[in-house]
Amino acid sequence: MEKSYESIPAREVIRTLGREVKEFKFDSIMTPVSMVLEVVMEMAIPYLMASIIDKGVTAGDMQHIKETGGIMIVIAVAGLLFGIMGAHFGARASAGLAMNLRLRMFESIEAMSFPNLDRFSTAGLVTRLTTDITNIQNAYQMILRMFMRAPSSIIIAMVMAFVINRRLAFIYLIAVIFLGIFIFTMMGRVSRYFAYVFTKYDDLNESVQENVTGIRVVKAFAREEYEKDKFDKAADNIYRMFVKAERMIILNMPVMQFTVYACILLISWFGAHMIVGGSLTTGELMSLLTYCMNILMSLMMLSFVFVMISMSAASARRITEVIKEIPEIRNPEDPVMEVPDGSIKFDNVWFSYYKDKTGEKDCILDDINLDIKSGETIGIIGGTGSSKTSLVNLISRLYDVTRGSVSVGGRNVKEYDLNTLRMSVSHVLQKNELFSGSILENLRWGRENATLEECIEACKISNAHEFIDRMEERYDTRIEQGGSNLSGGQKQRLCIARAILRRPKILILDDSTSAVDTATDARIRRALKDYLPGMTKIIITQRISSVIDADRIVVMDEGRINGIGSHEELLRNNDIYRDVYESQNSGKETPDFDTK
Repeated sequence: MEKSYESIPAREVIRTLGREVKEFKFDSIMTPVSMVLEVVMEMAIPYLMASIIDKGVTAGDMQHIKETGGIMIVIAVAGLLFGIMGAHFGARASAGLAMNLRLRMFESIEAMSFPNLDRFSTAGLVTRLTTDITNIQNAYQMILRMFMRAPSSIIIAMVMAFVINRRLAFIYLIAVIFLGIFIFTMMGRVSRYFAYVFTKYDDLNESVQENVTGIRVVKAFAREEYEKDKFDKAADNIYRMFVKAERMIILNMPVMQFTVYACILLISWFGAHMIVGGSLTTGELMSLLTYCMNILMSLMMLSFVFVMISMSAASARRITEVIKEIPEIRNPEDPVMEVPDGSIKFDNVWFSYYKDKTGEKDCILDDINLDIKSGETIGIIGGTGSSKTSLVNLISRLYDVTRGSVSVGGRNVKEYDLNTLRMSVSHVLQKNELFSGSILENLRWGRENATLEECIEACKISNAHEFIDRMEERYDTRIEQGGSNLSGGQKQRLCIARAILRRPKILILDDSTSAVDTATDARIRRALKDYLPGMTKIIITQRISSVIDADRIVVMDEGRINGIGSHEELLRNNDIYRDVYESQNSGKETPDFDTK
C-alpha cells in the first residue's frame, strides 16, 4: 500500500536533498555567482548607453562615443562569458544532484526490508526514480540560475532606476508589487494540481508495467482493448490535471504583457513631460525603458521558477520519503558473523504482516513450535494459504516474528549479521527470477567467484546440465529478460543450481519443482541427498511424491502445524495428509496401514 508523503516538512525535504549535492557544491556555488555577475554586466550597459546618447550623440563628442562603446563591448563579452559559465556549472550541478539522488534512492530501496517494500508500489518507486528525479533536476537548475538571476536583476535594475529618477522608479515598484501578489496567488493554487498529478503517474506506470509483464496473458485472452482503455483512463487523468494547472498558468503571460505595456506607456508619458521640463534627459528615459523591460522580464522568469518549484515540490517529498525510509529489519549492534550449522528452531512463533495487527485473530502463523536438526530433510505440505512460505521467510529474516523467536545454529536470527545469515540460507522462491545475461552469469548470482566446473557440478545436481549441454553456446547461452526463452522447468532447475552454488547450510525449495516432471523431481531429490548430505533441506510442495522420502513432513493448516512425522506416520495419524495422498493417488492401491 503506497504511503502518504504530504506530511513531510519542507525543511526536512530541503535538508535531505541538500545532502546529495556532495561533490557538486562548487558547481552549485559558482552557478549563482556567475549569474549575478552576468546580471551586473547587463545592467551596466543601459547606463552606459544613456551616457553615449547624452554626452556623445547630443553633445557631438565622438571620442566619448568610442571610449564608452569600447567599454560596452568589453562588458558585453564579460557578460557572455559569465552566462556560459553559469550554464556550464548549472548543468553539472543539476545533473550531479540527479545522479546522486538516483544512487541514494536505489541504495535505500536495496536496504529496505520486505515490510518496508510492502508499503510501496513498484510503479511508484519507478516513477520516483525517473519522472520525479527529472523534475528535481530541472527545478534545481532553474533555482541555481533563474532564481538568482531574476531577483538580482530586479534589485539592480530597481536601484539603477532610482538612481536615474526616483519619481519614475516608483512605477516599477508598484508594478513589481502587483505582479508579485498575482504570481504567489496563482502558484499557491497551481501547486495543489501538480501535487496531485504526479501521484497519477504511478497509476500510468503501473498500467504499463502490468501490460508489458503480462503481455502473453493479455494476448492469450484477447484483452488488448481492455488494457488500452485502462491505459487511456490513466493518461486522461494526467491530461485533465495538467490542463487545469495550465489554464491558470497561461494567465501569467497576458498579465505580464499588460503590466509591461502599462509601465512603458506611463514612463513614456511622464518621461516625455520631464524631458520637456528639463528634469530628465533622452538617454535617461531610454535607460529607464530598458530597465523596465529587465525588471518585468525578470519577474516573468521568476514566475516560471515558481511554476517549476510547484511542479517539483510533490516530487521532492516523494523522493525524500524513500530516502528517509528506515529499514525495519537491521543488523544488531554487535552481530554474530558465523552460522555454526543448519539447525533451526521455531519457539512459540506468531506472525502478522501488519504491525498494528498482533492479536491471535490477525496473525497468519499461530503458536508454531518446530525443531529441525542440522542436515535433516524436512517436507512442508499444506493447502494454498496455509502460510507455508510465510513460515520459511522467517528463517532468513525476510520478515521478523511478531511474537516468539526463530533460531538458526542455536542462536536467535536477530543476533546474526543479515548478510551472514542470508548467505547461509539459500531460498529458491516460488516465482523464479532470472536476469538478462548468460546462464553462467545467472548462476554466479549464487557465488560470484564460482568456477565453471563448480557451476557445472551444481547444474548436474539440479538436473539442469542436460538441457544446457544441448544448447549451442552451452553455459554462454543468453537468457532473455525474465527467462522468457526458457521453459518453467528449466528456469526452476537453474534457480536450484544457483542456490546450491552458494554452499549454504540451509536450502529452502519453495514449490520450486512444480514445473518439472515427477521423474526429474525424483532425480533432483536423490542428487541433493547424495551430494549434499550435511545441508539442512526444507522442501515446500503440493506433491506428496516430492517429500515422501523426507526425514519428517510438516502438515500446515490455516497457519498452524496440524501434524509432524514421516510419510508412514502421517498416513496413519493425520487426516489431512491422508486425504491429500489419496486424492493424488486415486486409482492406485493405497497401502493398508494400521490406524488404531
